[in-house]
Amino acid sequence: MSGKRVVIAGMGFGGLRAAKVLAESDVELIMVDRNNYHLFQPLLYQVATAGLEQEAIAYPLRGLTRRWSGASFLLAEIGGVDLNEKYVMTDAGKVPYDYLVVAAGSRTNFFGMESVAAHAFDLKRLDQAEDLRNHILLMFEQAPREPDPKRRSALLTFVIVGGGPTGVEFAGALRELIVYVLSQDHPGISAAETRIVMVEAADSLLTAMPVELRQYAYRKLNSMGVEVMLESRVVGATAESVELHGGTIIDSHTLFWSAGVAAAELAGYLHGVELGASGRVVVQPDLTIMGHPDVFVVGDMACCFEQGAPLPMMAPVASQQGEYAGRTILAREQGRSLPPFHYRDKGSMATIGKSAAVAVTAGFKFRGYIAWLAWLLLHLYYLIGFRNRLVVMMNWTYAYWFQERQVRLITAKKRRAVTV
Repeated sequence: MSGKRVVIAGMGFGGLRAAKVLAESDVELIMVDRNNYHLFQPLLYQVATAGLEQEAIAYPLRGLTRRWSGASFLLAEIGGVDLNEKYVMTDAGKVPYDYLVVAAGSRTNFFGMESVAAHAFDLKRLDQAEDLRNHILLMFEQAPREPDPKRRSALLTFVIVGGGPTGVEFAGALRELIVYVLSQDHPGISAAETRIVMVEAADSLLTAMPVELRQYAYRKLNSMGVEVMLESRVVGATAESVELHGGTIIDSHTLFWSAGVAAAELAGYLHGVELGASGRVVVQPDLTIMGHPDVFVVGDMACCFEQGAPLPMMAPVASQQGEYAGRTILAREQGRSLPPFHYRDKGSMATIGKSAAVAVTAGFKFRGYIAWLAWLLLHLYYLIGFRNRLVVMMNWTYAYWFQERQVRLITAKKRRAVTV
């Protein structure tokens, strides 16, 4: 090998998988990220619902680089890429590259609704999960001393927008937190007076799953006390209300948004590059940018077409694309070539609550306890670090047997400044 320099911009699922492939080769590997940790985003909602500590779903990136010879990490904010001069612009200076893997992920898409962006919570970062947990716990602290019944009801009403896996999992976890923990912590509040309202624009939840699993998820959430409003859209919000299309107003102090994502801002900094839906970078079959065979774009930022449609913005897609980019770089340095990228769909799953989940894989459909157990094991497997796996498993075991959430700490009484 020639000792070429490979820069990975973003250490989410795609960037991490590319780094693992390249780590023990002869290339010089530089990983750049605004955070010094890899975040396991699928479990952020459990941090927000007091089920897990923040540290349990994050792993320090320097813990990886000290094990990988030839690898280094740069904590920096990326401000752009000069595709012609071949360097990444960061607030720590220019970082030249021979190969670049762009894996900066995605941001929440509020579809231009500024009032929603200003008042909604979303889950893309660790601090956002902590903010949301603080807010939920504060609502239960404020409600008992609120003399106005209407305002008290609004404090105990939680609106969730988006019926995909994140929305469904958050709704189920929040309901269990309220029923088994917060209503016990606060004797003056009964679970029956709280409301969780899920708003979904489509005619079903979990639209990517088979019909029978969608129906199961709908029935299960209803049985838990979650109000599901299908074929409904949020069009505006204030700090104390949510407005739906058609004029319906829901009095609520808590709006959680999981209804859409768009490519990270970095996609817009790649000048002269074709962008597709949601601001994603249109890539070639080998995941490179047209005219720049040394630049790979993977994960949520990549608009990669298969069978005439772009691949979904999901962690499994990002992981497979990151691995492919790493293998392609190594192959090229060895004078070989690889066939075009092809996504292997291994299925999807979502947990709804204790002993309840839905899963589909290899044509088989599962629901209930078996699907829930498979969900637990798969997420434990993909967590990085033995300590993290152990801590998460202990938290889950404790919660299963004792219906308790230990991480209900209010660490701030004011919400951080909203960044869109």
